[in-house]
Amino acid sequence: MSLQQRIQEDIATAMRGGDALRRDVLRMASSAAHYAEKRNGRPLTEDEFLAVLGREVKTRRESVEAFRGGGREDLATKEEREIAILGEYLPRPLTEPEIVDLVRQAIEATGAATARDMGKVMGWLQPRTRGRADGKRVSELVAQALAMADLAAHDAGRG
Repeated sequence: MSLQQRIQEDIATAMRGGDALRRDVLRMASSAAHYAEKRNGRPLTEDEFLAVLGREVKTRRESVEAFRGGGREDLATKEEREIAILGEYLPRPLTEPEIVDLVRQAIEATGAATARDMGKVMGWLQPRTRGRADGKRVSELVAQALAMADLAAHDAGRG
């Protein structure tokens, strides 16, 4: 059963069970996927559907920050509950040590040595981290690792 089919079944289950929040969140996600299909002119692949869910979660995380900044804890809490519902359909997020290990593997696999190689490293990492790690955090870790590699290479050249 595809993820889209599972969500459609869960919408029906939420409707029968009277869970309005779950129903509405899943309908919004399904609607976002429908718009993406119309834009692409074809059905979404499973990865594309996961990307849509990831964007929905990201939007809600941004809303949580905005609501907290504006003193609207009630709305921030509602958004967090929506994130939890969508999170049930996303792959398990990578832990920080797992991301660091993938960055190390990417640097080895691509032969990256300087910050100029960041694009190669990110290209290697993206399919492995998509939907499972914040892209901004991954790029920060890559930049740190490449800066350290660049510094080590520079120091080795002086010695």
